[in-house]
Amino acid sequence: MAERSLWKRGRDAVEGVGVWLTFKFFGLLPLDNASDFGGWLARNIGPRLGASKRARINLHCAMPELDDTRIESIVAGMWDNLGRVVAEYPHLGEIKLYEPGGRVIIERFSEIIATRTPETRFIFFSAHFGNWEIATAAATQAGLDVLEIYRAANNPIVDRIINRARSAIGSRLARKGSEGARAAVEAMQDKRHICMLVDQKMNDGIPVPFFGRDAMTAPALARLALRYDCTVVPCRFERIEGTRFRFVAETPLTLPRSGDLSADTLALMTAVNATVERWVRARPEQWFWLHRRWPD
Repeated sequence: MAERSLWKRGRDAVEGVGVWLTFKFFGLLPLDNASDFGGWLARNIGPRLGASKRARINLHCAMPELDDTRIESIVAGMWDNLGRVVAEYPHLGEIKLYEPGGRVIIERFSEIIATRTPETRFIFFSAHFGNWEIATAAATQAGLDVLEIYRAANNPIVDRIINRARSAIGSRLARKGSEGARAAVEAMQDKRHICMLVDQKMNDGIPVPFFGRDAMTAPALARLALRYDCTVVPCRFERIEGTRFRFVAETPLTLPRSGDLSADTLALMTAVNATVERWVRARPEQWFWLHRRWPD
């Protein structure tokens, strides 16, 4: 056991050095050049990796109407987007969402947050879509006090490196799990706001339809929203081209109030998954198809 633990620590250190060097390299390049190179590199290497088999399986199951040529195009586009996201990490602090003539077109977000009262608690949800790391900046740069709940990387060294890059966004951070649950309750009690990604598999979640199949889905968003009467805002941060983006805040979801908490939780998470599915169907190359989102 000790030898295995030592081997794992060594592997984590090697991976950590690799990620640190990658971030340092892309940080030395201007944002546009870093993103272009990261996209080119991932687009040319990623589809050949074994991990892409999971993406192809997911695509065949989720959208069986697609032919192999279209699926390969989506896989290549997914890797291009992922490579750009990685290359953009060291530059997160450079992207100013409200800068006139800047890189980001913002739709409806200002109008939605303008409706808030002292009692309003927003839950902004998104998915691993476009550059999902920048999405929280729409709230922080608008002056909102935001808690971002994230899934920690398996490698603790890599997790620290990524969080150091995320810190440029200005949100508070809490890991999914018991830490995130405690932090979320504290945020709600303090009338702060939460940002979360909702498209990852959670083994102890609840089965919710997603692309016509049940997918284990974390119910935390619905339970918090129903308990604290939150305004649940779908937000997508899509890549238009290169380092040009569109951030769209959609009409807040209606909270079901049947009196049956389990039924209301399922109904709200069904609406959440349906929203993400709509985004993915419209721009499938911008979603992270490598997740094991459905049971095999």
